[in-house]
Amino acid sequence: MTVAPYRPAAARPDEQIVWPAMFGTRFLISVDVEEEFDWSAPLDRTHRATTALSALPATHRRFADRNIGLLCLIDHPVATDPAAGPMLRAMLADGRSAVGAQLHGWVNPPFDEPGAAAAAYPGTLPEALEAAKLDRLTDAITAAVGTPPIAYRAGRYGIGPRTLRLLAARGYRADSSMRSGYDYAGQGGPDFTAIGPHAFRREDILELPLTTIFTGFARAGGARLHRLLGRHGRGAFARTGLLQRVALTPEDMPVRAAVAAIDRAVADGVRLLTLSFHSPSLVPGHTPYVRDAADLTAFHRWWDLVLAHLERRGVRPTTLAEVLATAMP
Repeated sequence: MTVAPYRPAAARPDEQIVWPAMFGTRFLISVDVEEEFDWSAPLDRTHRATTALSALPATHRRFADRNIGLLCLIDHPVATDPAAGPMLRAMLADGRSAVGAQLHGWVNPPFDEPGAAAAAYPGTLPEALEAAKLDRLTDAITAAVGTPPIAYRAGRYGIGPRTLRLLAARGYRADSSMRSGYDYAGQGGPDFTAIGPHAFRREDILELPLTTIFTGFARAGGARLHRLLGRHGRGAFARTGLLQRVALTPEDMPVRAAVAAIDRAVADGVRLLTLSFHSPSLVPGHTPYVRDAADLTAFHRWWDLVLAHLERRGVRPTTLAEVLATAMP
């Protein structure tokens, strides 16, 4: 039986966050801290290596030196790596970073699903199994860092219709699984085309969508037009400046497009920008985005330029604790 894709509804007016003037416009950086695997190959439960973690402390220092914390969303292979706990606790000592949970269902026990592919999007699992995997992950993270996680991201952005309720019942307060403007329904995942870039509150959880901004003369068409254009049409519209979907990440997103998107977001009144990257991108060869040393240099250069632009625009860094205290007092 084919299951209809999960399509979360746009935020209602009563769900939208009314940020106080004193909050200004701020940004939060989240990191998917995860195992290494071949992104082009079928998912495999045995792929649990976390060697790229060794590059995380140096990258953390690059941000900490600018008084910027990282929201590290860690999955089961990382949480159960004996080296990860001390490393993450040392990062938390900056007073601005935080550790949350990321559920990669295919490498997260219990393995009661028929195969790794069945757990690609954890929100599609039976409720009891999604809950059991979340409990195992929460316990592992608590053991590793000493405190339970309160922020969550579903692996592959694979949130489901029961996920927010399961999170709230376990003491989670924030979710950042929704990638605004993206549609994964064709791959068996959720469809976020109704979700905009603004934070909102739903089922006692603060939703922090990964920021996506549409730029160009036809940007009013947004996600719907972007989908209708198809792959070739999207490329043509982006090249001619008519419409471009820009996610705030250094992974496959040109810095010029990111800077333009930041300007558009500020003009549109987006008060909290959520930027992101994957920890395996910190070492060449683990993701499609950083294949060699030149790509890694470009990755760090992207951050230098984007952070400098955010500072020029008066967009200040924030932390998970500050965001929760302001939006969910």
